[in-house]
Amino acid sequence: MSRAALARPAAPSDALAAPPGVLARWFGQGRVGLFSLARETLARRYALPASRWLPVMDTLVHYTEEGPADGEPLVLIHGFGASLHTWEGVMPALTARYRVLRLDLPPFGLTGPLRDTRGRIVTMDVDRYRAFIDAFFAALKLPRASVIGNSLGGLIAWDLAARHPHRVDKLVLIDAAGFPMKLPIYIGLFNHAPVRWSAPWVLPECIIRAATRDVYGNARRVPEATFRRYVDFFYAEGAREAIGRMVPRLDFDALDTARLARIGSPTLVLWGERDRWIPPAHAQAFAAQIPDATLVRYAGLGHIPMEEDPRRVGADLLAFLAGKTAAARRAAPAADATPATAGATETTGEPS
Repeated sequence: MSRAALARPAAPSDALAAPPGVLARWFGQGRVGLFSLARETLARRYALPASRWLPVMDTLVHYTEEGPADGEPLVLIHGFGASLHTWEGVMPALTARYRVLRLDLPPFGLTGPLRDTRGRIVTMDVDRYRAFIDAFFAALKLPRASVIGNSLGGLIAWDLAARHPHRVDKLVLIDAAGFPMKLPIYIGLFNHAPVRWSAPWVLPECIIRAATRDVYGNARRVPEATFRRYVDFFYAEGAREAIGRMVPRLDFDALDTARLARIGSPTLVLWGERDRWIPPAHAQAFAAQIPDATLVRYAGLGHIPMEEDPRRVGADLLAFLAGKTAAARRAAPAADATPATAGATETTGEPS
């Protein structure tokens, strides 16, 4: 896809879009996914007023920059299968004070897969994500920022803070990856060769919707437009092939989590207690191993709490970023809550 095409998302080509009418409903972006959606089509559908495109590692990266230009910089990094839209609910709170930059990680959202000079998809792994986030900061000439990461984005965030303590002011981990775990079933499917081979051509929409429902504590709260966006981005050109390539490389057992002790940034760990993707026990592990950490757990919320209860999560983010005690207004821990360890501060309560 050309740089010029992405720079003008309002008037793209539909060459690779699904066919119209009944065929599109049953064999295109719906039902089984025989056709991929062109990035230009998705840009027209999902680009935001603040959307920008930045060349990073030979790929145009979709990101937004909002809030006061002289505000403290704040970088938001989404999780596996998501996009920068996952932060939409907390943006009004954050952009009132901060210069907020959120991006679509490759191979997700409107960024899509990284490709080499011959146009072949580059397989993402932890090392490539390290190189990518470093290159993103460099391209923006961003020497230091506070960083918020969810899921895979949380792994990238804490790894950045451990590698470059001087570059991360404050750190927020939301249901972050990093400790050994069994992959969620809908991701683990891509560890099976037949699924990897067939997914670029056939991936039923019902599987994508089931995976999306699984990340919420209560999927009934989620509007249809959100499900549609997740499905569309999975059906984006090159996305399924790229995901199939990267999943076998997601070896959480190989990560050196002892490096969490190097993190000198004040850290807020937020966790949905109904997270079915990453065990809630990992929240306590992060809070125990990061020296200056505060843990807030959300009863009733799932893997992406900022989508389910953006008002509450946004308030906790603002309090923490302003240097206040996170969630000081909150009720005492539930009687069955796991006690905090290693000096970590913990609060919990019912979702609003």
